[in-house]
Amino acid sequence: MAKISPMMIAPPAVFLGLAALFYFGMHRDNPDELPSAAVGRAAPVVTLENFEGLETFTDADLRDGSVKLVNFWASWCGPCRAEHPTLMQLQAEGLDIYGVNYKDVPANGAAFLEELGNPYTKGGADALGKMALNWGLYGVPETYLVDGDGTVLARVAGPLVQRELNERLRPLIDEALEK
Repeated sequence: MAKISPMMIAPPAVFLGLAALFYFGMHRDNPDELPSAAVGRAAPVVTLENFEGLETFTDADLRDGSVKLVNFWASWCGPCRAEHPTLMQLQAEGLDIYGVNYKDVPANGAAFLEELGNPYTKGGADALGKMALNWGLYGVPETYLVDGDGTVLARVAGPLVQRELNERLRPLIDEALEK
């Protein structure tokens, strides 16, 4: 009887393990998006510095009974420009958007809003990235949908473009507004 060596079993076992990982990874809702620990939980603490031209928002603002977005952005961020028209549209529709200027030069951030328009109801600066760290930010832009109780309902990593708005956020916004 031939003896089975561990070296004969290892390659098929590794292949099956990788195949299972790929299979389950491809069947997530959005395989490109990293998971967020904030979704389904109370919004993390707000720790912001003043940003010229914007009233600074607080923890209490996130729990004021209204649905809102918290958008992390920077003037040096190309995808932030891509999402800006969608943010302006949402502001025109009456949705409150709180902006967090992330690791940016204040004058550059102000010039960005001067050039493209200001979609933010309130905002602030996170010059050192401490608030972003608490929120689990991977990079900018990143947007969080927060309900009136301060619970994070969703996170969009990357630019909030029409497709993301229509397919993911709009149904959640509508549902939260019905509560």
